[in-house]
Amino acid sequence: MTDVEDFILQHSDNQRAVLTYFHQLFTNELQLTDKLRYKIPFYFGKSWICYLNPRKNDKIELVFLRGRELSNEQGLLSDKGRKMVSGIEFASVAEIPIDTMNEIIQEAIYLDEIGKG
Repeated sequence: MTDVEDFILQHSDNQRAVLTYFHQLFTNELQLTDKLRYKIPFYFGKSWICYLNPRKNDKIELVFLRGRELSNEQGLLSDKGRKMVSGIEFASVAEIPIDTMNEIIQEAIYLDEIGKG
């Protein structure tokens, strides 16, 4: 079991389900590398793409490190006053708009692949 998997198991049912959903998507389907940094899971390709941040409101925030560079055509991402990152919070897997999130994730991976612009 990896450090990230240990981290996931330490959370409540809803948080664990959301963490597990994104962890499997990032590592199994998208072949991103995971690593526990700053006590939370980060995922990277060429560089850090996103991280999963458990919130005190029992939600999980999926945060994109180059979030301000994403188009956010879907209007789901919020920067919350942060300079570079943007994210979206989920309380359950049922809340995740899968097709829309896949578009955002693919755009973030594309930014990672082309490097700094």
